[in-house]
Amino acid sequence: MTKNDGTRDWNEIIGAPAPRSRSTRRTPSSSRRATGTTTRTGPATRRAAPSPRGRRRTRSVGRTIGLGIVFTLLAGLVTGLGAFLYLYATLAIPAADDLALAETTSIYYSDGTTELGEFGDLDRQIIDASTLPDYVAHAVVASEDRTFYTNSGIDLKGIARALIANITQGTRQGGSTLTQQYVERYYVGETTSYIGKAKEAVLAVKINREQSKDEILGNYLNTIYFGRGAYGIEAASQAYFAHPATDLTLSEAAMLAGIIPAPSAWDPAVDPDMAADRWQRVLALMVEDGWIGQEEADAAEFPATVDPSDQDAPSMSGPTGYLIEHVRTELIDSGAFTDEEIRTGGLRIVSTIDKAKQDAAVAAAESMTEVPGWDPAHQHVALSSMDPATGEIVAEYGGPDYTERQQNAVTQDIAMAGSSFKAFALLANARDGGSVNDVYDGSSPRVFDGLAEPVENDSGYSWGRVSLTRATQNSVNTAFVALNEEVGPAATLRAAVDAGIPEDTIGLDGTLLNVLGFAAPRNIDLTTAYATIAGGGERVSAHIVRTVSDSAGNKLYETPLERERVFDAEEVSSIMPALEAVTTSGGTAETVARTLPGFATAGKTGTSQEQKSAQFVGFIPGLVTTVSMYQSDDEGNSVGLTNIGGLSQFHGGDWPVDVWNRYMASASEGMTQKTFDWIVKSSRTARNQAPVEQPRTPEPEPQSGGSDAQGDEAPGADGQVDPTDPAQPVAPGNGSQPGGDAASDDPADPGQNEPENPGGSGIENGTRPGGARPGGADGSGDPSRQ
Repeated sequence: MTKNDGTRDWNEIIGAPAPRSRSTRRTPSSSRRATGTTTRTGPATRRAAPSPRGRRRTRSVGRTIGLGIVFTLLAGLVTGLGAFLYLYATLAIPAADDLALAETTSIYYSDGTTELGEFGDLDRQIIDASTLPDYVAHAVVASEDRTFYTNSGIDLKGIARALIANITQGTRQGGSTLTQQYVERYYVGETTSYIGKAKEAVLAVKINREQSKDEILGNYLNTIYFGRGAYGIEAASQAYFAHPATDLTLSEAAMLAGIIPAPSAWDPAVDPDMAADRWQRVLALMVEDGWIGQEEADAAEFPATVDPSDQDAPSMSGPTGYLIEHVRTELIDSGAFTDEEIRTGGLRIVSTIDKAKQDAAVAAAESMTEVPGWDPAHQHVALSSMDPATGEIVAEYGGPDYTERQQNAVTQDIAMAGSSFKAFALLANARDGGSVNDVYDGSSPRVFDGLAEPVENDSGYSWGRVSLTRATQNSVNTAFVALNEEVGPAATLRAAVDAGIPEDTIGLDGTLLNVLGFAAPRNIDLTTAYATIAGGGERVSAHIVRTVSDSAGNKLYETPLERERVFDAEEVSSIMPALEAVTTSGGTAETVARTLPGFATAGKTGTSQEQKSAQFVGFIPGLVTTVSMYQSDDEGNSVGLTNIGGLSQFHGGDWPVDVWNRYMASASEGMTQKTFDWIVKSSRTARNQAPVEQPRTPEPEPQSGGSDAQGDEAPGADGQVDPTDPAQPVAPGNGSQPGGDAASDDPADPGQNEPENPGGSGIENGTRPGGARPGGADGSGDPSRQ
């Protein structure tokens, strides 16, 4: 019906039935009998209502299903209760399982039997917890189990939440109370299975009935792991604050309580932000639960902690400490183990370190202390030696004493690569179809587009037209910048990254002068990158861990060997004559060939701007070794290397080559492979015959006592060499490299185009003053190369 205002009633629109009288109840059937018609409601005809028999059948099925669910739940409840009662009656509280608490982890040399070290004695001191300030226990309760004083040893709500998360998310979460944690730590060890967790829960209930809350809490405080190798609150207080637990302040107690779930990761020395967040959380919970007032929380300040290095065990002293720490960090980074599992899991770790080679590395690196003027407090040596086929680090010298300096010179320190970076330009050129016989203008100085200042060679020495073999042999800056301009700095950058230099290396960029090595990689990064060359273009990852087993000998982990071909064997083969020339007569590391007669040798020296680093990366079949040297001031800032041992400069061909020779002379003993078996014939022809500019060619001043220059000095950050920086002239080589082009016979590199070296002796530098040096090729004081 339409209302007076022209609208229709809602019931009329939807077809609602007319209202019935409350006093009269009519069934559809009686209505139809009275009228003889079917009742309609709305536009559609209603279906006939089901018969009473049909309704009874529907109710019967529903009742059956409902009762089935109820009985199933009851059966499950009864079964669960029965299982609980059975476990409660049959499980006895065991004696404390000290092995479940902690076992010492041992590390072995690569032979698997000679012990390298261990992760120290376990630090645990049992005290009477009742002597502690009340806020120590309250902080732990607030952080770990706020229902501790009222629950029965388990938290059913917490277990339910964890169970739902495990089922729906596929994770393994725990709903453990403080009592359950205590049971796990003190009695049964870590459990992850549902059956194990069920037994843990039953024991927690049983212990909760048989021990007082104060006893449980006291035992918990005496057994829980707090990081830094510290078990229990007393050891933790000493490890973090260097005083007894009875002297803990509220802030200190809150900090320790906050890091319990992940003590090694949340240690303030590791993650100060997370430690502070957890500390604030604990104080807030203590206020919320009424343990302290808001005024006390507001007055609290985050506590200072002692240096964790003060807690190092004796096995961490000396060079060995760096190896142990490297093992620990590598396993943590693998994601296979936590720090607590490594330190206390009774693991048996076999490292890749060869004891004989490691002893030789330590002796070679520490021979620098015999050199007059060497300052071990500020001058540093890094040595890493690696098998290019597997990536196994067979020797590593990270420093003289880990307890004195917790900075591994191999894996953590950085230093500019200098001319050792030029190998990557050779690789980029090879990828582009170039040859080491390509000729470039090695005149000095030279102006390049985009650079505000000209590029110079060391001492401004002009080489004229030089092949890339000769330019590599004598590290000619201008020739390599010209090469980089042609192949493109981005190509050199890509070759470096593909070889193994990390993309986030400080100073690594795609600018024209990147070829001169302003990038500052770690020592191990250079070893990895050159191992790619030594392996014929296959890159592997450097690692120090071979296998990990449990205390029963079951293998838990093995470092995977992953090879990736990043350069063709022919591309790498084509650059080998240039790198071999460096280590043979006339090269900047010519003593190498005399030290290792019979071996094919190759490598590259490098000296960076202002002598801030000097290094040599060299390799033979089966072994790549990098020796880096650099200097810091009292604040740890990088400064130029001080000239020592009577030399007027400090270059890569000096002391780094000496240390390399001394180590490799011993490390190569017993190695039978003498040549690179992956080298293939390379038929590349020179595609570049560079014109020679008309440069100014200054006459270098002779250096008293001999000179030492390879052209390794990189230009300054503004693109030029500091003209006040002392440098020596470089003379052309006169030898030939095995399997490569004879440098002096290169028709594109005639000797008459090279200026005479007035300060040398027919080689790159004169005889060193003072006679023989430690680590020299033959101990006779023969001149060496940089």
